[in-house]
Amino acid sequence: MRMAVVGTGYVGLVAGAGFANLGNTVRGVDRDAAKIEALQAGRIPIFEPGLGELVARNVAAHRLSFSTDVEAAVRDSEVVLIAVGTPSGPDGRADLSAVMAVADLVGAAIRAYTVVLIKSTVPVGTNDRVTERIAGRTKVDFDVVSNPEFLKEGAAVADFMKPDRVVIGARSERALELVRRLYLPLMRTAERILVMDPRSAELTKYVANSYLATRISFINEIANLCERVGADASAVRAGAGSDSRIGLRYFFPGCGYGGSCFPKDVRELLGTAEQYGLPLQILGAVHRVNEGQKALLARKVTARFGADLHGKRFAVWGLAFKPETDDMREAPSLAVVAALVGAGAEVRAHDPVARECARAQLPASVRLVDDEYEAARGADGLVVCTEWQGYRTPDFARLRGEMRLPVIFDGRNVYAKCGLAELGFEYYGIGVGKALPA
Repeated sequence: MRMAVVGTGYVGLVAGAGFANLGNTVRGVDRDAAKIEALQAGRIPIFEPGLGELVARNVAAHRLSFSTDVEAAVRDSEVVLIAVGTPSGPDGRADLSAVMAVADLVGAAIRAYTVVLIKSTVPVGTNDRVTERIAGRTKVDFDVVSNPEFLKEGAAVADFMKPDRVVIGARSERALELVRRLYLPLMRTAERILVMDPRSAELTKYVANSYLATRISFINEIANLCERVGADASAVRAGAGSDSRIGLRYFFPGCGYGGSCFPKDVRELLGTAEQYGLPLQILGAVHRVNEGQKALLARKVTARFGADLHGKRFAVWGLAFKPETDDMREAPSLAVVAALVGAGAEVRAHDPVARECARAQLPASVRLVDDEYEAARGADGLVVCTEWQGYRTPDFARLRGEMRLPVIFDGRNVYAKCGLAELGFEYYGIGVGKALPA
């Protein structure tokens, strides 16, 4: 099929390259000329394992191209995939201005029957609004289909090629069959296509992310309780998670969730519920717990060293909100570093891929270094915010020798089972390690 993917950000680039890899002719389009120029030159604007190779292979095969001519791409395509951003506005609700701008453009540009596929994460009722906007600008037949994405950053290419499920919210059989044909090459081992109405498809995305966020906030609260009562959060997690009804995925204590999806989607679902007069009390608590959890590591530092951190130096390992991405959106590290600097501390930070993205969001005094041991040199404490593989088994003897004081604050419980006390470290994890005063 001929496809236009409007928006070459995280979702659009992965989906566009993925559909091209299935044999479709895909044009990725964006008004950002600098981004398109970079893509045409073979530079990938985001860090995502395997994406660069996927894009390069399909560009070389002439199945994938990039352009700023959105109108031409839409006019020449059977399927227009909307993958523009829907950031949270000041009130926490999704900003749909970019989605509606694409709808207006589609209405003006299409010349034959077209399926408009909404991949952007959008609130319930957006499909109806997009349909109305397009219908107000064209007499050509079209259908708008809600097709939410379920890509995990750091594993997005694999998630696209082997999806857990494909959700299609369609009103017409014609549109449904066309979209089903798009995805059938990914269904060789099992049929995982779920068909529903558009509003249910839109809500499914928010419910899935909000439930995962709920699991994270729940185990974080339990870990904090473990510290108070003298229990081991790792053991409690293993014991509870071994129940097949609960499981262990998204059930790790830590310093809070971040990224482009969970925080934004939780806020939007809360706003939707308020709009319909049904406040979601559990989800409201999930959001509040997470905001507090992001400040937990800094509170542990000040509980150990005092509220005034002038004259103290801290190393921070990991800045991205999770491993295998350079995404800094709502990363817990931002809250941790800001609190340490605000208390007067000197901070040196390391991240294997997110340094460039982090620089603009961190206080100017923070020194970003190329080596994790350099970050630890002369430090009074090490704060681990992201569980990159390269941090999991450091040379502890070297690390202890580099640090002024061998104190570790582990926001991801990476070293919970490493016996650091025997190696001469003070160790403070999330619900494990030494307890600090409440």
